[in-house]
Amino acid sequence: MNDAADGTPHGKGGPTRSRKEAEAARKQQMKRPLTRREQAERDRRRRSAARNKQRDALMGTGSTADLPPRDRGPSRALARDAVDRRRTVAEFMLPILVVILVMSFFPAAASAVFSLWTVTILATVLDEIWLVVSLKRELKRRFTKAERRGAVLYAVLRSTQLRRMRLPKPAIEIGQPLRERY
Repeated sequence: MNDAADGTPHGKGGPTRSRKEAEAARKQQMKRPLTRREQAERDRRRRSAARNKQRDALMGTGSTADLPPRDRGPSRALARDAVDRRRTVAEFMLPILVVILVMSFFPAAASAVFSLWTVTILATVLDEIWLVVSLKRELKRRFTKAERRGAVLYAVLRSTQLRRMRLPKPAIEIGQPLRERY
């Protein structure tokens, strides 16, 4: 992964510790806790730090190395961008289904409900087919078979979520072209 392409800030973030301080910190970290309670507290702090790093990565402010395994890798980044650069019918499926549910309480709207339901299903299927075909073409052009494994299903599942609710947060605007390198 190229950190320059990720947009992550560069720099140390502070002064370098002296050798004495670094060795003391390492020895302190290696020292076994005296009690079970201290071990539990140390584990809790470690898990909390890992969760915070993962949350930051999902929100788009952290490193891509801290993403959950499901979201890691250049082929998944391409799949995310391919979904996020366009509107999909599937992301509007839930609001449309709520409208269909409300309309189904009115017997006079039965034909409209059936028509809206049919159009929604057909539009979703056609849109997903278009997404899969175009994504497979891009993945095949850029990655080996092993690298692109699982990326298409990942993209289909991501396309069903409302854009605001997607994690990791979309890193590309609607209509923007895909990056050249991932």
